[in-house]
Amino acid sequence: MYRSKESGLKMLDLCSGIAGISMAADWAGIDTAAFCEIEEFNQKVLRKNYPNIPIFPDLYKLMKQSLIDGGVDVDSIGVISAGYPCQGESLVGKRRGAEDERWLWPEVFRLIKELRPTWFVGENVAGHVTMGLDTVLSDLEEENYSTRTFVFPAVSVGAPHQRYRTFIVGHSNDKSKLQTDPRVVPFRSKWETWENTTGINRGTLSGTYWEENKPAICGMDDGTATRLDEDRLRFLGNAVVPQQIYPIFEAIAKIEGLL
Repeated sequence: MYRSKESGLKMLDLCSGIAGISMAADWAGIDTAAFCEIEEFNQKVLRKNYPNIPIFPDLYKLMKQSLIDGGVDVDSIGVISAGYPCQGESLVGKRRGAEDERWLWPEVFRLIKELRPTWFVGENVAGHVTMGLDTVLSDLEEENYSTRTFVFPAVSVGAPHQRYRTFIVGHSNDKSKLQTDPRVVPFRSKWETWENTTGINRGTLSGTYWEENKPAICGMDDGTATRLDEDRLRFLGNAVVPQQIYPIFEAIAKIEGLL
């Protein structure tokens, strides 16, 4: 089970998958208050690793009152994260974007408007940059959030595969610490580093680490799965690499005084 010490900053993890985003947040000292995940297999993984965190299955029905009714302290939620479905933006899909019925950004945005978190962290495929991203950024900026977007591969943190992903960071100007907090300088420096094409934290995890910790069900990343479990393979394929998104949560935690 992955849990950090209790902190004052909580996160609502939407479209949680198997909690790759929450794992990275946890490493930075940001606790997850609740998950929202519809897939039964993913829910089983979440219950096993996070037995004390409530899981809400239906994003369309999730709202502030249902969180309260489920025992969640909504006032403590300072971060909303969402790895919203990417099929509509994926370069290997039909790229219907907002016309795709799996396009869940409007529901994520509805909860952002209702809960008004200080931070939003979003994750999607690289193709999101050319389809759907403008809508996300415009929506956030209309609600007075400053935004930054980063696209970088998992290989930038030492993983043995490319796996490019788009990460969106939004910060509420209504609750801004960025203008007065001296830690804004290193945070902006991180932003500039992430935007650099050389990638981030190169070599943080060695090839030995990935070799020793490769999942048994998949074999190597570009090889053939010898013990194929279709559910596990499918959901691992959609999962966020925690090391890839961790620097974002590390920067947030430093600004919020958690690190």
